[in-house]
Amino acid sequence: MIAEKVKLMEIKRKARIDSKTLEDLEFPTVLRQVAEFSVTQPGKEQVLKITPFQEFTEIEPELQRVKEFTASFDGDNRIPNHGFDPIFRELRLLEIENSSLEISGFRKILSISETTRILLKFFKKFEEFYIHLNSFSEEVNYTSIISEEINKRIDKYGEIKDEASTELGIIRRRLNVVKGKINSSFTKALSQYAQSDYLDEIRESVVENRRVLAVKAMHRKKVKGAVLGSSKTGSIVYIEPQETLEYANELSNLLYEEDEEIKRILKAMTEFVRPHASLLASYQEYLITMDVLYAKAKYALKINGVLPIIVSEKKISLQKAFHPLLLVSNNKRKEKTFPQSIELVPEKRIIVISGPNAGGKSITLKTVGLLQVMLQSGLLISAEPQSEMCFFKRILTDIGDNQSIENHLSTYSYRLKKMNQFLKKCNNKTLFLIDEFGTGSDPELGGALAETFLEVFYEREAFGIITTHYTNLKLLANELAHAINANMQFDNKSLEPLYHLHLGEAGSSYTFEVAQKNGIPYSLINKAKKKIERGKVRFDKTIANLQKERSNLRKTSESLKTEEQKARIESKQLEEVNARVQEKLESYQELFDANQKLISLGKKLDVLSEKYFNNKQKKQLIDELMKLVMIENSKRKKLAPKVKKVVKAKEREVIKEVEKKVEVIRERKKEEKEKAKKLPPPKPKVTLKIGDRVRMIDGRAICTIDIIEKNKAIVNYGMFTTNVSLEELEKV
Repeated sequence: MIAEKVKLMEIKRKARIDSKTLEDLEFPTVLRQVAEFSVTQPGKEQVLKITPFQEFTEIEPELQRVKEFTASFDGDNRIPNHGFDPIFRELRLLEIENSSLEISGFRKILSISETTRILLKFFKKFEEFYIHLNSFSEEVNYTSIISEEINKRIDKYGEIKDEASTELGIIRRRLNVVKGKINSSFTKALSQYAQSDYLDEIRESVVENRRVLAVKAMHRKKVKGAVLGSSKTGSIVYIEPQETLEYANELSNLLYEEDEEIKRILKAMTEFVRPHASLLASYQEYLITMDVLYAKAKYALKINGVLPIIVSEKKISLQKAFHPLLLVSNNKRKEKTFPQSIELVPEKRIIVISGPNAGGKSITLKTVGLLQVMLQSGLLISAEPQSEMCFFKRILTDIGDNQSIENHLSTYSYRLKKMNQFLKKCNNKTLFLIDEFGTGSDPELGGALAETFLEVFYEREAFGIITTHYTNLKLLANELAHAINANMQFDNKSLEPLYHLHLGEAGSSYTFEVAQKNGIPYSLINKAKKKIERGKVRFDKTIANLQKERSNLRKTSESLKTEEQKARIESKQLEEVNARVQEKLESYQELFDANQKLISLGKKLDVLSEKYFNNKQKKQLIDELMKLVMIENSKRKKLAPKVKKVVKAKEREVIKEVEKKVEVIRERKKEEKEKAKKLPPPKPKVTLKIGDRVRMIDGRAICTIDIIEKNKAIVNYGMFTTNVSLEELEKV
């Protein structure tokens, strides 16, 4: 199923976006960078074959799969390893009748089958996190019978198990017995001849994988057995003892029988696996696809790739987009890369970018084209997540110097040929990108022809970006309702590029300014100005002046915004300080009032103490103290009287009455609220005047009005004065 789907996808991808367009946009270079992250050779090869999808419905699921893979690198539920050894050779052998696979081939098949099983199980377990990867994986028809059959016959070390067949088990048991007899007979002969001093100091050795006695040459006729060799000097003869020789022959026969039985088992296993060849191919295709997704996800991390908002209507809105190749290159050199923001919508579907060379026009154009191709190939793009992109059936490009020596075509001839292709293919589902539009011929004639081409593209409602120096194209973009001029900004003093695209205005080429900066004498520049039409110089100068004015306005605007933000922050800080000061003033006044009260009480007590000291009248002292206490208590808030205890029967009656009264009160409150809404506004406050004792509304500290000015009053708290609005005061 997976293999069929991959083949179908390959057929669908063939090619409305031709290879020349992909080369112009340097898409193969991107693929080579992506392929570096593949962990398998088939995965690398598959990455290098990637071409844009031709159906809109296929793009988003692929992008979602890559996004999920990217998220797994930082998550707790990391996707298991998908590495494998390819089985292309084994699959070809399975197609040949009576062929037999080797043990290494079965181990590869087992590895692929087990890796597939682990991945399928993982995605099923965490399907809430890997929705799209799980739905893709569910298309694999997995069966465990292949793994079970291989595990039954081959152990983890790559050896055929004893229990792989009854015959093999019998043979290996006999082999163990014979090996034991060989060892015991050899040990016996070794001991016997060693005692007779027939053996050299090394005593024994191994020749042709068989244990032999190291017999001194002078005693070789005294040792019975087969001579298998001698040392270089001839002083030692290697003899296999007669007692061991018979068992060694039997061992050779058993080893042959074992080898034949293993061949028979492998043949049977091959016949078992052969009907499942297509299933194994689907497992391999699935793992290759996982490797491609892994490489895409790793590359996305490298370029900070994101999934933009995919829209069905025709629209490109790139926010802070980077050219991925330039970004990678600059990151290696630790240099800054300048992002670009650009928008193509039905109302402004063609952008004409002008301005001096080396300002970033071509990079901006290539950035849009490359990111669009990457997106349609299932790669995340280096831009902000809020960027919006759509799908184009065709992407047409004419970028760079395309002079063809082989075809004997000049640059202009080649470009005319390209324009002819554009005219045949361009429609409302096309994105066209043309660098240095109209160059290669006479400026007047070439410019007129380029203007005509642009009008045709405009009438067919195609979307596109062109870069140009031609004045007539700038004027045309200004006249067409759904086209717009743009320019790459330059510093008007240093004439250094700022690498920032500005929409809405054409750009000056700064021809004479750049020439003057590079040391060309002013007299020659002035002479050149006289040689061209005066109107063109004035037009170019006007554009340059407008760019300077706009640059100054932008700087002024940024400065004003900064000042406004500072003023807001300072105002907020002052309000907070004022509120804190007001709170402290009120708390100080309350503390002062409390202290004054305590001082007053202290003075009264001092007077009473002095009277008692003089007259010693205890009763009078108590009476006056009680009066003082009563006066002070009268100033305090009266507390609610304690509820007296009553009998339980009476308590129940009271509770019932209270409940009834509560209901009545609730009804009355509702009526009062309704009436309150209809009541006329409250009566005006009492007019305050100098000398009145007042306090802040909802405050407790009492003060006196010293001065009234307009709607403000200066009030005296005793220890200090402050300025307060009259509306915030009430008369005591």
